[in-house]
Amino acid sequence: MKFNVNQQDLQQALSYCQGVIEKRSTLPILSNVLLDASSSKLTITATDLDLIFIHQIKNIEVVEEGKTTTTSSIMYDIVRKFSLGKKINLSLSDTSKLQLESEKSIFNLNCISHSEFPLTDENFNENEFSINSKSLLKLLNKCKFSVSNDETRHYLSGIYFHQTEVEDKNYLTSVATDSHRMSISKIRLHEKINFEPIILPKKTIFQLVSLLDNYDGDVKISNVKSKIKFELDNSILISKLIDGKFPNYIQVIPKNNQKKLEIDLKSFLGSVDRVASVSLDKKDGVKFNLTKDALNLSVNNTNSGDGNETLSVKFDHDLEISFNSRYLIDVASQLDGEKIEIYFNDTGSPALIKDPSDFDSIYVVMPMKG
Repeated sequence: MKFNVNQQDLQQALSYCQGVIEKRSTLPILSNVLLDASSSKLTITATDLDLIFIHQIKNIEVVEEGKTTTTSSIMYDIVRKFSLGKKINLSLSDTSKLQLESEKSIFNLNCISHSEFPLTDENFNENEFSINSKSLLKLLNKCKFSVSNDETRHYLSGIYFHQTEVEDKNYLTSVATDSHRMSISKIRLHEKINFEPIILPKKTIFQLVSLLDNYDGDVKISNVKSKIKFELDNSILISKLIDGKFPNYIQVIPKNNQKKLEIDLKSFLGSVDRVASVSLDKKDGVKFNLTKDALNLSVNNTNSGDGNETLSVKFDHDLEISFNSRYLIDVASQLDGEKIEIYFNDTGSPALIKDPSDFDSIYVVMPMKG
């Protein structure tokens, strides 16, 4: 095997692999990437057995075709320290050593035979649909922060994707909740799709977000029973799905929150963030004291002190309610417009948060007791 490749192309591909490969794998082969140089392209594969990432670098000069595997983290570390955009020559002299050469550097890395690399061949041809990469990225970003970290309720540790229909329009809807807060976002589909509801695992979500951040185009999605496949121009991500039933989220959306608070988004975000600084423990709630057209935010911590700020807002009632500041900051950071709208019922009921510039996304946040 002998080929050369541009440093930046290889660095980017290996950086994606870093997100897939487990740091402490019991099987040495799972710390490796599979390199396959053939017909003027390099295919790089990484897996942790639940997630498979395949990336192609096209139009490279392949002198001699071949395959091998080598430790991903070491190769990535070397490649990113080579001069930016230079040519890297790679060759497999004997089966156990891969040579990397660029400018004045030569490295020989240990290899494990490609025959030990676990590859599964699945047929994903049915149930395929395409979606714009930025639309998919929106669904992931609007929901990812609400995914649960609670190991015991595994069905909440991902984003629930399903097709919904509203007034004869079809949507792909994503939902995530950790039972303290919930995010719901949807995007319009051109037509009804053949798509079974799925729960996409957290690790896959973050891997997909990093791929989509650098990609503009369509993503082909297909799913069979327990797996889903995302195809971009040069990358493929295949992931196992979370086995479990997502709770009925519709019944959690507050129906009678009539008290509407409207605030400038930037000043709200800044205010909550500043007031929360006085508390080292984010579990100290930020207390909202609402009166007509005024919001007083305060945090009181017995160990460190207290802080408060008053904002002028649009509001027509009197209400006191407390929230975890982190939850408010997470939601507000994802809004696109200049305003944030929060709808209340009473002190003990969940608040409904809307983005006036995005009718397709809503958030529910539970208040704190006390």
